[in-house]
Amino acid sequence: MLTSTYTLVALSIEQASARHSLQTLLERWQTVSREHAVPTQRQLELACDALRVTFDQCHWRKLDKFVIPALRRAGAGQALLAELDALTLAAIEARADAHAAAAVHDEGFAVAVERCCLHLLERIEREERELFPLARTHVPSEVWFAIANQMLAHEAWQNENRSYPAGAMPAAALARSSTRQTAMMSPSLHAPRYAAH
Repeated sequence: MLTSTYTLVALSIEQASARHSLQTLLERWQTVSREHAVPTQRQLELACDALRVTFDQCHWRKLDKFVIPALRRAGAGQALLAELDALTLAAIEARADAHAAAAVHDEGFAVAVERCCLHLLERIEREERELFPLARTHVPSEVWFAIANQMLAHEAWQNENRSYPAGAMPAAALARSSTRQTAMMSPSLHAPRYAAH
């Protein structure tokens, strides 16, 4: 039980970071819409980059990598998981619409960004309100222990990769990180993910 509590606290910190990024992006473009300001092409390009980074931050969380696959294996909350998947698909479609609008300098860009952010914020809200309690109940303690170890290994791999400039990682470190990444990405631990468009 303590392992699940500590793991969920760590996941909640990640949730808070993703929520903050989404709200910041949303508020920025709601302000543009209210002021009827016409963004420059450069502003749209920067906004697309920000949307991509924010979307990826939400899409590749530890919750998705480790906890949701455990729930799927336990056969718990399938209806909820399907609804969360639908929110992700809606966000992917909205993001594609935003990129298409930016490419032709269409005023629908801000609306598409808002839709994308709102879908992801709803997903985060439902994860905290419904998914976390479900996980506490249906994921066994030994699985929580394994998830905690996987999260620590994943963080160590990320930190090690960040510590070297691109192309400068020593061969031994590269081999270690490659082995760790392969272990973490074992098909038995992960449900299929949607490809980002």
